Amino acid sequence: VQLQASGGGLVQAGGSLRLSCVTSGGMFRFTAVGWYCQAPGKQRVLVATIPRDGTPVYADSVRGRFTISRDNAKNAVYLDMNSLKPEDTAVYYCKADYRDGIVPRVGWGQGTLVTVSS
Repeated sequence: VQLQASGGGLVQAGGSLRLSCVTSGGMFRFTAVGWYCQAPGKQRVLVATIPRDGTPVYADSVRGRFTISRDNAKNAVYLDMNSLKPEDTAVYYCKADYRDGIVPRVGWGQGTLVTVSS
């Protein structure tokens, strides 16, 4: 499984960005897809995830500002980021959960940097 993330950049506080993650193969393979972020000196943490047949889950810090969505036809997952804050600055990674037979697997994209200036 390969994931290619894009859409990061430099934006002022209060601005918006849309991150995109294109996946190899069919989205039907993935039990969940999501976005994680890692700020300098900190651990990678969940931003938002969307299960194949369920309701999206958001970190408390982004709920109401960020929206995750998936387009199965385009094999893509998106993260719409609004009302950005300097504390949102991080490298954002897309992640896909899937099964290789009965073995659970995880695939990660390469990360895209989001920098929010005050």
